[in-house]
Amino acid sequence: MITEERISSYIRSLERPRPACLEEIRRAAVLDDVPIIRVETEAFLAFLTDLLKPMNILEVGCAVGYSALLMASHQPAGGSVTTMEKYEPRIPVARANFEKAGMADRITLLPGDATEILASLEGSYDMIFMDAAKAQYINWLPDVLRLLKPDGILISDNVLQDGDVLESRYAVTRRDRTIHARMREYLQELKSREDLSTAVLPVGDGVAVTTRVKK
Repeated sequence: MITEERISSYIRSLERPRPACLEEIRRAAVLDDVPIIRVETEAFLAFLTDLLKPMNILEVGCAVGYSALLMASHQPAGGSVTTMEKYEPRIPVARANFEKAGMADRITLLPGDATEILASLEGSYDMIFMDAAKAQYINWLPDVLRLLKPDGILISDNVLQDGDVLESRYAVTRRDRTIHARMREYLQELKSREDLSTAVLPVGDGVAVTTRVKK
């Protein structure tokens, strides 16, 4: 928990009821221990999609399709979402969720490893949402920036790791040290590059919003 629980609870209490389809998917994901975006992140992602009106969205990490459906439902008419998922048991669940929500024609799910998929993609995207293996963010960044339009927005989720990212590597468990080191490296890269502008926000589990600096 990054912010005080009372504050987070109050912010969540202000949210309007979500569509029945999304509510059903969220409840099932919680019961099945499937990682999906936190409520605060959901509100922020919906807001950015409404604000930026991206026609082409790329998502790295689909799980059961919750955030892909959220973004698609806030896109302008004619928009599309391309997402990817490596864990095979979740792929048919996500596709079934897209069908049930009536969004199967707007969301393309690419099965397989994100590293390979990103390297193979061409074209460009108005918005990219990164929410997969956190230790790989730094490795995916070159391809992600290659695919991002010059005025596009990159949104990276879970960058504060429940606050662990600010700790010494010896203060986190041994199994989490690789993720800890690579996330710190990723944030340093986003913040230090002169061609990028990044805001790191304590929303949900931490969100980084990145765009290119126009010269």
